[in-house]
Amino acid sequence: MKAMVLAAGLGTRLRPLTNDRPKALVQVANRTLLEITLARLKEFGVEDVIVNVHHFADLVVDFLQANNNFGMHIEISREKELLDTGGGLKKAGWFFESDSDPFILHNVDVISTIDLAEMVRFHNDNHGLATLAVKDRPSSRLLIFDEQLQLCGRRLVREQKIETVRASQQPLELAFAGIHVISPELVSRMPEQGAFSIINSYLGLAGRGEKILGFRADQYRWRDLGTVESLREATAESGSGVQESI
Repeated sequence: MKAMVLAAGLGTRLRPLTNDRPKALVQVANRTLLEITLARLKEFGVEDVIVNVHHFADLVVDFLQANNNFGMHIEISREKELLDTGGGLKKAGWFFESDSDPFILHNVDVISTIDLAEMVRFHNDNHGLATLAVKDRPSSRLLIFDEQLQLCGRRLVREQKIETVRASQQPLELAFAGIHVISPELVSRMPEQGAFSIINSYLGLAGRGEKILGFRADQYRWRDLGTVESLREATAESGSGVQESI
């Protein structure tokens, strides 16, 4: 399988750590977020990866070269302007266009024990266009699914707003975990151009009858490492103590 790591963000929630480095190179327990993500993908069997970069892009390239790409084939997708998650994937779509098998799209700032093999099986068995790892946890943005775990809408908690794209008798609200399994044809079915959110694209596709699925990941450990506080907690849990720089 192939994968894409989303690593182009500014890491504003991680300042001041990202004042002189990209989010991907922030460390937890003496390992960068990018290294942790690549190791997880390699453990699953992924050998070909594309990483999108923007903020301190050259530092990411130098880091990968210094570590011999961690024994993987890694391509870089440079974004002169931030393209958000959907635009970033669309720009890197050439990497997957000749494939028939699904690929993994993984945020660089999440770590988990989610069974990627089981997630891929679920995606294939249910003939999904995209499958999103989701958990029953508090979030300011919740995705809404029906009884078959097909995407039906979204609830924006702070804005007190619900967006519905498909009818559901028993709607289930779950939080996205930053990991997707995607069929390659998704890229050509996203009509948006430039910078756009992939979640917005998923909602549009679901409203047009495409199968966007949720994979329940409640039993797995998961953490968003996008804030300084979450880095402190993750480092403490590792048993190595909290680094002075965190």
